Amino acid sequence: MTDIRFDGRVAIVTGAGGGLGRSHALLLAAHGAKVVVNDLGGARDGTGEGGSAMADQVVQEIKDAGGEATANYDGVDTLAGGEAIVKTALDAYGKVDILVNNAGILRDRAFHNLEEADWDAVVTVHMKGGFNVTQPALRVMRQNSYGRIIFTTSAAGLYGNFGQTNYAAAKMAVVGMMNVLKLEGAKYNIIVNTIAPIAASRLTEDVLPPQALEMLKPELVSPIVAYLCSEECTESGGIYSVGGGYFSRAAMYEAQGTFIDGDVTPEQVRDNIAKITDMAGAEEFANINGQTMGRIFPHLQKGAPTQ
Repeated sequence: MTDIRFDGRVAIVTGAGGGLGRSHALLLAAHGAKVVVNDLGGARDGTGEGGSAMADQVVQEIKDAGGEATANYDGVDTLAGGEAIVKTALDAYGKVDILVNNAGILRDRAFHNLEEADWDAVVTVHMKGGFNVTQPALRVMRQNSYGRIIFTTSAAGLYGNFGQTNYAAAKMAVVGMMNVLKLEGAKYNIIVNTIAPIAASRLTEDVLPPQALEMLKPELVSPIVAYLCSEECTESGGIYSVGGGYFSRAAMYEAQGTFIDGDVTPEQVRDNIAKITDMAGAEEFANINGQTMGRIFPHLQKGAPTQ
């Protein structure tokens, strides 16, 4: 089989000044993509004035290896910043084919101690940042009838992690964004997927033990990003858990459930809870219509009065 290549393709990677973003950018460039390396250059909690050093260093690494790259230093936390990131790609290379939403910050704190400012900052970068960069990029992709978009969620959102309500909420929000964009982008050949990575980075360096960090190199995550960004990828709407060489698809399933006729009481719910929660025969739905038409409406039609 032939190698996966990105010759002629233009990629944007946000938060690419280090860690996972840097690894994604280097790998895409190594396979022929022209890469916009975006990084604000701030601290991992989003504070500081930022700077150009981090993005510039990755751009230089790509150029030293014979690739093409351009730096961008705008934050993803405003729509103006997102538009400027996309404009950098258009000015330098004339289009956008690939967007990897990777930028993120952490402000961990138990929920009862969480400050509003910490909630707003994390949600703005992760959730609104996904909107701010993806919308202008997707508009270009629609015009060209081609695009590959990656969102970055987290096991903290999928499964929970103490002290990360702001981060987990924002990370689940991007899954919802993907679920809609996979539908809206389909007719324009825009494929949208989400990764849930675990890797050694500034965000995890004091969370994971040293021995785990040694095994969780960012370079072991980036190959699935490259595949999902390739022309060969036809899967859309997937969530992929990845880290340390482990790759797995995660998905949301709904139990077969049960129907309770008439005026439902709390006691009837209690008495049927075993059937409600039984996951035998659970199904995955491609969209809301599949869930509603496949589950709710059949029961309503069955109980509808005859004319």
